[in-house]
Amino acid sequence: MRRLIINADDFGLTGGVNRAIVEAHKHGVVTSATLMANGPEFDDAVRLALAAPGLSVGCHVVLVDGLPVLEASQVPSLIGKSRNELGFRGSWTSFAAAALSGALAAQEVEAEATAQICKLQAAGIAVSHLDTHKHTHIFPQVLRPLVRAAKACGVRALRNPFEPLRVARWAKRPNLWMRWLGAGALDGFAQDFRRIVKAADMLMPDGAGGVVATGALDDQLLADIVEHLPPGSWELVCHPGYADAQLQRVRTRLRASREQELRILTSSGTKELLSKSLIDLISYHDLG
Repeated sequence: MRRLIINADDFGLTGGVNRAIVEAHKHGVVTSATLMANGPEFDDAVRLALAAPGLSVGCHVVLVDGLPVLEASQVPSLIGKSRNELGFRGSWTSFAAAALSGALAAQEVEAEATAQICKLQAAGIAVSHLDTHKHTHIFPQVLRPLVRAAKACGVRALRNPFEPLRVARWAKRPNLWMRWLGAGALDGFAQDFRRIVKAADMLMPDGAGGVVATGALDDQLLADIVEHLPPGSWELVCHPGYADAQLQRVRTRLRASREQELRILTSSGTKELLSKSLIDLISYHDLG
């Protein structure tokens, strides 16, 4: 049996992203989404989520390239010094260096993650799962306190961001080779990741698809992902949205690609592909 969660990230980023996620759920194949507690359009996302009870909504924990929910003075090890001590580090690379060097205070990661989860819950969202912006929870220094925050808040599941069977898919995509190599270099964290999550008695899919393809997902790549999907429960990571004026003001490399993903996620061809491939669509509410 092959089961697939299709999760849309960045809920709350812009009004156009929010609208696209709900469209991809109501008229397409998206089953889950993760909401940014510090997103500029948080209130709009909450309103739309509460009006779509079939959509499983988790917390998209942001620890890089954004503003904390807590005061900066409460999480100093997470703050980027180049941002006048107001916001998180502005790049994944600098965050990774801090995580690997032991510069991140575990209690601050836990406190900020807890604050973000609680903000969603206080707004009426039944938080079904967690993931992190730019997959920062691959690092044990982030994963351990994140798991503690999840359990304290009653959240039972989180994303497993490690992607199987990349070689066959990306060999003919030179524009993705660097992302593929980077993802491969991080696979060394996979064993510790699974051990930590299992020890915490939390749920997770067997892995994720679409991580390397972020920003480049097209019909052929999606077909390749589905074709190579092993038995088990998996997640497809996606980023639908509208490249409107609000998105142009956001610091992101994902612009036109969001509209392409929206088209793919709502197309009859995608629905037919999943049906013919005997893929059971599930949400994080169904994991277990």
